[in-house]
Amino acid sequence: MYFFSVMSGALELEIPRMTVLTLPGAGALALSVRAKALVFEDPKSVALLARVRDIAPKPHAVLISGETGTGRELVARHLHELSPRAGRPFLAVNCSGFSPDAADSELFGHAKGAGEGATNAKAGWLEAAHGGTLFLDEIGDLSPRVQQKLLRVLSAGELLRVGAPEATSVDVRVIAATNVDLSQAVLTGRFSPELLTALSAATLELAPLRERTCDILPLARHFLEFYRQRLDLGPTELGAEAAARLLEHSWPGNIRELENAMHHALLLCHGPQITIEDLRLSALEPHVANGPRSGRRSSGADRVNGSKGSHDADSERTPLELALLELFDQELPDLFERIENVVLKTAYRHCSQNQLQTARLLGISRNVVRARLIRFGEIAGSVRGARHAQQLRDAQQERALEARENIG
Repeated sequence: MYFFSVMSGALELEIPRMTVLTLPGAGALALSVRAKALVFEDPKSVALLARVRDIAPKPHAVLISGETGTGRELVARHLHELSPRAGRPFLAVNCSGFSPDAADSELFGHAKGAGEGATNAKAGWLEAAHGGTLFLDEIGDLSPRVQQKLLRVLSAGELLRVGAPEATSVDVRVIAATNVDLSQAVLTGRFSPELLTALSAATLELAPLRERTCDILPLARHFLEFYRQRLDLGPTELGAEAAARLLEHSWPGNIRELENAMHHALLLCHGPQITIEDLRLSALEPHVANGPRSGRRSSGADRVNGSKGSHDADSERTPLELALLELFDQELPDLFERIENVVLKTAYRHCSQNQLQTARLLGISRNVVRARLIRFGEIAGSVRGARHAQQLRDAQQERALEARENIG
C-alpha cells in the first residue's frame, strides 16, 4: 500500500505500507466535527478504497452514506482528486446549516432584484463549483422544493437562480452524503424518489469505526504524532494497555472522537508513553455484550442490587446508567440541572457551537437549545432576542455569498 496525504488538493507524499487521507489545513480545524483523517488498513476500508478508485473517473453523481465522523468528506475529496475534474474547484457544503428560506439562494444563487437586499446578481454554490465537484453533506435536510431544483441540475445540467427568468447551464459533479436512511425518507415523503435514483448512480457506504477495528490503532498513532508535533512534545508512543482499551471502545463519535481522545491523552501524559490512565473515553458508549471491563470500581449499583451477584447485575446496566448511579450516591444539589447543563454544553461544543446541529443531535428544538444555552451562561442574549439572532445569521450568510459575486 501507499501513504497519500491530501493537502490543498494535491497528493503530496508516498510512503510504503499505509494509506492515509487528511483534510487540507487540518491544523486549523480544531473545532470541526468532521473526521480529519482516514486510513485503509481494515478489510472493509480496503474494499472501500478499491470502490472509490473504480467510480472516481466516472462522471455520474455519487451518494455516500455513513455515521457522522466516519470521513464522508474525505472520501468525497478523494473521489474528486482521482477524477478528470481534479485541479478544478471542490466545494463542500453542509445542507443542515441552511435555514429553509436561505437554501434555495445559497445553492442556486439569485438574480438582481430577486428580493430585499438583492442589489446584484449572485451565483450559488453550484455555479461556484462549475467544472468541478460540489459535496452536499446531509442532503436529506433539503426541502422538497430545493430537492426538485437539484434534480433538474442532475438531469438537465441547468439551474434556475431565484428570481431569474431563464435557466443557467452548469457543469458540476454532485457528491451527496447522508447519515440517515434516504429510502426510508422516501417512504415517509420527506425525500424525492427521483432525486434518490439520480444520486444513487454510484453509492458508497462508510462503516462506523467500531466495525473497522484494524483502522483504530493506525489512526490513533497518526493523531498522536500530529498533536505531538503541534504541541512540540518529545517522542511519545501508545502503551499496550492503552492500545487495548482503544480497541475495546465502541467509538460512538467515530474518528473525530478518536482524535479528541488522543489529543487529550497527550495533554495528560507525563512520560514517553500514553497509558490507560491518560485516556478519557466517553461514558455514553453502547452496552457491551460481555459486560463491563474488569477493574471498574464499585458504584451505587452494588448497593442497589446487593453485594452478592453485583457483577451480574452491573453487566445488565449500560455505562451511562452506572455513571448516573455514582452521581446519585453523591447526593449533589440540583442534580438534574447539573446533568442537563453538562449534556447541553458538551453537545454544543461537540457541534462546534452550532445550535441547529446541537438540536438535531439531542433531538430537541433549536429554540430549546438557545434558551438553555442562555440560562446556563454559554451564550449571551435572551430568548426574546432569538429573532434578532436569526437576522444576524442571515446577514452573515449574505456576506458569505458576496465571495461568489464575481461569478454572477
